[in-house]
Amino acid sequence: MTQSEFATLPATATRDALRIEYRWIGTARQDAPLAVFLHEGLGSVAMWKDWPAALCERLGMRGLVYSRPGYGRSTPRAHDTKWPVNFMSHQARDVLPALLDALDIGAAERARMWLVGHSDGASITLLHAAAFPDAIAGAIVIAPHVFVEDISVTSIAEAKVAYETTSLRDKLARYHDDVDSAFYGWNDIWLDPAFRAWNIVDEIGTISAPLLAVQAHDDHYGTMAQVEAIGNVVKHARVHALPHGGHSPHRDAPQLLDDVIVQFIASHRASAA
Repeated sequence: MTQSEFATLPATATRDALRIEYRWIGTARQDAPLAVFLHEGLGSVAMWKDWPAALCERLGMRGLVYSRPGYGRSTPRAHDTKWPVNFMSHQARDVLPALLDALDIGAAERARMWLVGHSDGASITLLHAAAFPDAIAGAIVIAPHVFVEDISVTSIAEAKVAYETTSLRDKLARYHDDVDSAFYGWNDIWLDPAFRAWNIVDEIGTISAPLLAVQAHDDHYGTMAQVEAIGNVVKHARVHALPHGGHSPHRDAPQLLDDVIVQFIASHRASAA
């Protein structure tokens, strides 16, 4: 990947101006379709490591990775500010479109664009695809959340203990300018009792673009019920279960995951041709 660059998103009526960290992948493939990668709840540009570049190479695509506000080198979350229950909807409908605008990614390019989201980033991908059903070529969601499960809350509570008692904070600090902003922004809202009612199943039924939903059986942050719910409301979606790969199959089972993604996109390219 190239070095990080920064885009400024102007202030709106609902948020302050934001400085967003991003990197391009495969810029030599100038005419290729674009894949935009949306990271997990503790992710960032750097935490993707080389997986997006490897996948883009196989797909023959260009890529864009970025750090959401509060993560990586992007504008930190103010420590006295708590993400609202609908924070993922805000990211999907406001921040991502504003970033695409800032980078001059127009409607024609977006129509060829694939979104690849992981965990919270997968939920944001679903919400964006639902809000702008004719604006993307397709979407890949890995370990998505569409409602809150006990297994998720339990694992996130365990992560808080690990952050406060082990070396986890030091490890995450390598990837975030303000590691406490990043961690507690994610952890506090997921452990908020009000968040237990969060559910986007009814919102994603408008997705019309090709959709692949991938879940590993040994994911300790969610179960197959998540992708099954997606398949129930988005009838054309392909739901795929990985035998292993945990919550981050792009890290723990990349060959398995990449093969599924490449085959899925190739099949839609062939049908379009």
